[in-house]
Formats: sequence, C-alpha cells, structure tokens
Amino acid sequence: MKISRILLLFIIFLALPLAAQARVAVLVHGYLSDAGTWEYSGVNAMLRQAGWQQAGHLGMSPTGFIDQPLPHEQGDKLFYTVNLPSLAPASIQAGWLKAALDRVSGKHPDEEITIVGHSAGGVVARLALVLYGAGKVNRLITIAAPHLGTDKAIRALDAVDDGGMFSMIKEWIVREEIGDRMYNTLRVSRGILFDLVPPAPGTMLYWLNVQPHPDIEYISIIRSGGYVIAGDLVVPPFSQDMNQVPALRGKSKVYITVQGHELTPADGKLLADIL
Repeated sequence: MKISRILLLFIIFLALPLAAQARVAVLVHGYLSDAGTWEYSGVNAMLRQAGWQQAGHLGMSPTGFIDQPLPHEQGDKLFYTVNLPSLAPASIQAGWLKAALDRVSGKHPDEEITIVGHSAGGVVARLALVLYGAGKVNRLITIAAPHLGTDKAIRALDAVDDGGMFSMIKEWIVREEIGDRMYNTLRVSRGILFDLVPPAPGTMLYWLNVQPHPDIEYISIIRSGGYVIAGDLVVPPFSQDMNQVPALRGKSKVYITVQGHELTPADGKLLADIL
C-alpha cells in the first residue's frame, strides 16, 4: 500500500505543469552604432516573428541609469537592447554593460542570460565577462566581432595621428578625404580604436585574449564571402572566431553566414534558431 501511494504521488508530480523558464537575451551594438541598429536592420523583427518580445531598453545618461521597460505579454522569450557610449574605450563600455546586466538580472533573478554582441559589442561583452564575472550570463554570441582586432583600427588611428613635422598638412589632406565630421569622430574615439587593433604586447586585446574566461557557452557567428558578395570588409573572418582566442581555443561553436559586416534580417533568423 505504501509503495502504491508513492507511485501515485510520483505520477501526480509528473502530471503537474512545469514552471515556464524564461529565456532572456541582451543585445549589444558595436562601434559608431547604437541600440537602434537591431531594429532598423530587421533583426528585432525576425526575433518577434519567432515569438520573442522586447521587454525593455537600457542605457546611461548624464543624470544616471536609464531603464525603459516596454509593454509585453507574459512569455518565455524576452530580449533587451542596451545603449553604450560606442566611442568610449572598451573598459568604460564594459562597465556600462555590467550595470545593464545587473538590472536585467534583477528583473529575472531566476533566469540565465544570453548576451549577443555585434562587431565591437562582442569584444566589449567578452571584456565585461572577464572583468566582472559571468553572473547570470550563461552564453555569449558574437556576430562579426574583431576578437583578434582589425587593421581598419590601425588605419583610423594613423589617419588622425597629429604627430610629426607635417601634421598640419596631413590633417588637411585627411579632412578633405573623409570630412570634418568623421575626422573629429575618429579623434574622440581613439581609445576604442586602440582597443581594437590586433593583439600585440601593450594592447588591450593582447591582455584580454589570455585571461581566464568564464565557463559558459561561446558562439561565434562569422562572416564569409560568396560569388556575389565580397563578405566582411571590416573584420577578417579569422578574427571573428573565438576559437582563435588563446584562452578559448576549441570552446566556441561556429556559424558561418555569407554577407557583409552589417546586421541584416538573416542575423535575426539565425539568432532565433540559436536562442
């Protein structure tokens, strides 16, 4: 009789509906960008089509932290966008991202978080994980991120290097070539540009890539070329693979997409499948 009661209780337990586990993602933009890139690229639309809902937007302002909850129905697939100061050094952006992740964790204390970082946002997210620990984060997905840097950062830094005897002439030539607005933007963002140069002693990536990383899931979405499209002209494919990072060798899953550097609806579809 006692065994029968235990069996009955076990059957009743199995029949009870399990509490729904929410899936939570935080989307991190890259250099010269903001949170809007996920929307106008079509990524958010594809996520919504797959049943994901945007639960809020996070950022910082001169008056403090910005938390903008968005109306959404009860569901188990929620994503947040975050605005970072994309012209600031990676360490500053990582600090802001940590504050945003803490806020999301507070809203979902029982759930794990996936970070999705595009371009420099992927490097910033990885830096935040190394500096502050994973916390509730159990997965990092990077899209076209320069984990081994990009020579475009070197070229940009060289363009605004104001040293040398002929610096004034060089500045005039460069301003004529790229315009005053872009020249000034590159000058004020030299910190993040230096953080994105290929690893060499004394660079941020040289330090970051040998640091112990949290034991979480890593996924690299890598751009490749095709017969019609040239592929990513900003970050070389090998640099986008976290398996090339000494501290993460063999730890990252890889997905290859045939397109350029920018986000497209295809990224939203792929993210929905991965998430």
